[in-house]
Amino acid sequence: MKNLFIVFTLLLVSSSYAQQKTNKLPQGFVYITDYIPNIQTDIRYYGSDNFIGKPVKGYTKEVAIFTKSATEALAKVEKELNSKNLGLKIFDAYRPQRAVNHFKQWATAINDTLTKAKYYPSVDKRNLFKDGYIASKSGHSRGSTIDLTIIDLKTKKELDMGTIFDFLGPQSAHDYTGVNTTQRKNRALLKSVMVKYGFKPYAKEWWHYTYKNEPYKETYFDFIIQ
Repeated sequence: MKNLFIVFTLLLVSSSYAQQKTNKLPQGFVYITDYIPNIQTDIRYYGSDNFIGKPVKGYTKEVAIFTKSATEALAKVEKELNSKNLGLKIFDAYRPQRAVNHFKQWATAINDTLTKAKYYPSVDKRNLFKDGYIASKSGHSRGSTIDLTIIDLKTKKELDMGTIFDFLGPQSAHDYTGVNTTQRKNRALLKSVMVKYGFKPYAKEWWHYTYKNEPYKETYFDFIIQ
């Protein structure tokens, strides 16, 4: 009887913890790793290894949040890649509007070129809005857009895509012809498997995909990532 009481108590505690964790998010949103436990994450805007060179507003924890329906589709992508001894690594998923505002502020600070050599060597910072690399609104804030790449499950290394994530320049475009055969093949693999399970690519960025059936097409959220 005592053992049954202990088990029942543990179940109640576990259920309570899960409910508390879920309650942190608006309805329809989930933590991706709750649904895809083995998926890799490297949330770049939580730290300083990104195109603005510092942590971004709204990222208080290194977790990936996504809409539930988009996460369920992403799980199918991961499963197929796992069958090939590959997997996904997420750089960014849901992004608060305040983070987008932070990007806008950075883009207008023309003299702040700390990360230019690494992230936008051939692009004039004054043209980032015009060229489509920075915007006042982002699909990420609707909760169903994601930035990601493919890794080798054995080594955990990223496949060579020709540029780093968030490289702002023509080299990151899907139709860029200057990548080598391996890089082109890797980009094509990511694109084909993402499209297969309902995601559409962004032409200028090989890592950027939006779930076609996104549930909040007109809503831009601003809740903090925590």
